[in-house]
Amino acid sequence: MRPPVEVCVWLLSLLAPGVLYAMNNVPALQEPLPILGMGMVVLGFVLIIILISVPSKMKVDPLFYVFAAFSFTCMVGLTNALEQDGFISGFMGFYIKSGEPHLGSAYAVMTSYWEGVIHLVLFLTIIHRMFKGTSYRSLGLLWAGSSVAHQVVHIPGVVVGKYGSNIRPAFWRNVPFFLVTFWAACQLFSRPREIPVIPADKIAAEQKKGLLSRPVDLLLSALLLAAMAFSVFRGLVVLDCPLDACFTYIYQYEPYLKDPVGFPRVMMLVYSFYALPLLTVFTCGLKTPGCTWMLDWTIFFAGAMAQTQWCHIGASLHSRTPFTYRVPADKWWPVISLNVLLAVVPVLLALRCHISPAYFMKPVPEGQTDKDKKKN
Repeated sequence: MRPPVEVCVWLLSLLAPGVLYAMNNVPALQEPLPILGMGMVVLGFVLIIILISVPSKMKVDPLFYVFAAFSFTCMVGLTNALEQDGFISGFMGFYIKSGEPHLGSAYAVMTSYWEGVIHLVLFLTIIHRMFKGTSYRSLGLLWAGSSVAHQVVHIPGVVVGKYGSNIRPAFWRNVPFFLVTFWAACQLFSRPREIPVIPADKIAAEQKKGLLSRPVDLLLSALLLAAMAFSVFRGLVVLDCPLDACFTYIYQYEPYLKDPVGFPRVMMLVYSFYALPLLTVFTCGLKTPGCTWMLDWTIFFAGAMAQTQWCHIGASLHSRTPFTYRVPADKWWPVISLNVLLAVVPVLLALRCHISPAYFMKPVPEGQTDKDKKKN
């Protein structure tokens, strides 16, 4: 009896530490170009095994191969995180030295934990649903937001930060990974939206309510405005704004923003140019009935903010970040609370849209409600 496909993918991902351990003990494979070449060979081998694991007559979603291959890389990330934090050894030394030196930074360690736990669980769950025939689009959008946000910060952060002068060939593997992730996200967005069946009269009644009559949406709108203000402020901080408030914040509250690794600076700019516009349109979406796109984009955005804030908070406290750039002990609670809130607000918004989507359905034409009642 053939085991479930998600079990095969999980077992295959467990080979990653073995491959890393072997390469770490073969000197010929520890030079920059051989590392890149070996990485491509291993990934190709993984894809071949994945193809073999699927019954030949079974019609498979192309995204399956993306999720299955990325499951293997998730285990590589988890191995890196565990070694950098001293739980294991003998796996990643060669890769940190000649492959991607930035993976030894606190930000990369937190990213590796996120990939090795959250992304791996998402992949296995998605693959299970995929072959069971149940919907996985929302989980896919959650992953897509998380992964796109990671790459948008990761790639420029390495280039403009202190690791930019020590880029090795293996780093450029991130570019095709980002392109594949972007393609997968486009595929997920282009597929039919998962919309529950809601009676027309319930939609009409919900959409007649103003914002003041919806206390949950009113609170979410206020939180979104606060998140927008915080994003603008920290964007000014990393741009060396001369205001006293910016100077005080970066030196007394969140010195990690000036860490030379480059990741926090790029992240704040991404918030200013990408997250801020989305927060703005989400605020409008809570005021305007019939914004069906809110059901998708809030999930995507929740994944993005959860990933980036996890990495940012963790790196600002991690022992691999120099002490002078860590959050001061006496400012720990206000800084961490603000950062956690920035991650939680998009998640709450996505949950609100998912649990009660009637307000975001297409407006019901006048008179249709009465006709529906007569038919019933």
